[in-house]
Amino acid sequence: MSHKVELLKRALENQVLKFGEFTLKSGRKSPYFFNSGLFTTGADLNALGAAYAKAIVDMGVEFDVLFGPAYKGIPLGAVTAAKLYELTGKNYGFCYNRKEAKSHGEGGNLVGADVTNKRVIILDDVITAGTAIREAISFLTPKNVKLSGIVLLLDRQERLKPEVNESTITKLVAELQVPITSILTLDDIVEFTKNELSAQENQAMDAYRAKYQAK
Repeated sequence: MSHKVELLKRALENQVLKFGEFTLKSGRKSPYFFNSGLFTTGADLNALGAAYAKAIVDMGVEFDVLFGPAYKGIPLGAVTAAKLYELTGKNYGFCYNRKEAKSHGEGGNLVGADVTNKRVIILDDVITAGTAIREAISFLTPKNVKLSGIVLLLDRQERLKPEVNESTITKLVAELQVPITSILTLDDIVEFTKNELSAQENQAMDAYRAKYQAK
């Protein structure tokens, strides 16, 4: 079973992937919603880590540390570092940020492996407008980090604006000049679920894609 198929099966079983009507942060009304926070078991995390590790290996970039933005990126960084060690034998570090800087002890807003002057891959779950990625970069910039790439769980493949055929990922790649890859895409979801959904749900997905999906 491929990593994509396993994750999509788990997503449906755990209601990580739901269909209905949902309001996104962008204000768009979406006929589906993907909440990776509902991957909550050891088996789920093992599958997630394996999928992220394979995506990173397939990118073929050089890096030293994984960075997972708080909060969802924290377990992603941990399980992916473990799976990369299992897959490649290489001992990569992982790091994450605090939501609020710590004023006592070691202080600062970064926890884990030192990223100073290191090559870093950012892990995230779903990109909407790219706000979380830019925030993550803001934590790393003072450490003179070299960004090697970004790995996402899901690319919604959405246009930034309905009238402009440019996605958030396309814009970020041009802006950051680093590779960005996704384990799953909206196309994968549609292909996997087309025989599982009602005619009404499929129609809603088709209409949403026609309006918002970048080509």
